[in-house]
Amino acid sequence: MTQLERTVCRLALDQGFALVGFAPIRRLDQREEFFRQWIDEGRPAEMAWLARDPERRFDPRRLDPRLRSVISLAFPYTAPAAPAMDWRAELRGRIAAYALGPDYHDTVLAKARVVAEALVTTRTDVVTRVYVDTGPVFEREWAVEARIGWFGRNTNLLNRYHGSYFFLAEIFTDLEFAPSAEPYRDHCGTCRSCLDLCPTHALADGYLLEPRLCISYLTIEHRGPIPCELRPRLGNWIFGCDICQEVCPWNGDAARIAPVNADLAPALADLMALDDDGFRRRYGTSAIRRTKRRGLLRNAAVALGNSGNPAAVPILARTIEAEPEAIVRGHAAWALGQLGGALARRTLERSRGHETDPGVKSEIESALSTLSA
Repeated sequence: MTQLERTVCRLALDQGFALVGFAPIRRLDQREEFFRQWIDEGRPAEMAWLARDPERRFDPRRLDPRLRSVISLAFPYTAPAAPAMDWRAELRGRIAAYALGPDYHDTVLAKARVVAEALVTTRTDVVTRVYVDTGPVFEREWAVEARIGWFGRNTNLLNRYHGSYFFLAEIFTDLEFAPSAEPYRDHCGTCRSCLDLCPTHALADGYLLEPRLCISYLTIEHRGPIPCELRPRLGNWIFGCDICQEVCPWNGDAARIAPVNADLAPALADLMALDDDGFRRRYGTSAIRRTKRRGLLRNAAVALGNSGNPAAVPILARTIEAEPEAIVRGHAAWALGQLGGALARRTLERSRGHETDPGVKSEIESALSTLSA
């Protein structure tokens, strides 16, 4: 390891990064056929930015022809357990662990830029471009090139000692770095826990993820109505999903030692009462802001419908009668249909008489037919 590499590694560790790797830049030809087919099959769905100018993903030199190497960094986040509880009885949602605290895009990017500044000591005109899930970059592929982990069957990057609970950052530079180690061997073996235990069967053999079935996609990136057939499978996940990480044996130690955090399981009634200002105050500096208020409340309505708890009915009744967002009212109607009972029926029948949005009216009729079945 060169003196510069040692300096970069030391500074990265000081900034909290757990893994550092180096690799020369080349065109990632081995991913081209897979990615183009993935795009052609419509898998990006509403994530249209993934299909834009794929050549920039295959070769970072399309971003800047001066680039020669990449430094791949992994910043760990804790995977605190949700409070031990009966979520159906307590009417609580579930949030993915990575979304706790300030938005990782900002915090990890700032730390990666501190590391990048160390390269400037080599010469004043050194070129650096830093990314943290913020540009057209194959983050996992470059992490594999830098030998800090392997592709798991859950399509996350895995490391034997750190599992998959970490964010990836990349520093592209015009400095020359050689690979920092031998290629990281696949350690998934015959384990299929992530495939078999995914509630929506979003994972398939061949290290393939179908975003349109993924709970994380459905609760964050998807903006429209959640397909009715998938709603019961979301359980109480209201932002993201950690199941394919929680069941992974390589994350076992992280899951055991992590502290309990109540913020992972917010009260659904509190969320349904949030107005725009309340949402911004609570989630305006976190990754959760991406789903917007209407998306979070849409998801919370689905979780209430999945609870089977009659105590959810008054919450949903208030929502369908007073909520300004049609998509939230529509999912509240579905949820009332799932829960049933006299109040649910009366609320739906009353709402049918004054609802003007066609989509919500359709949800109401469908819910009433469910109650009549």
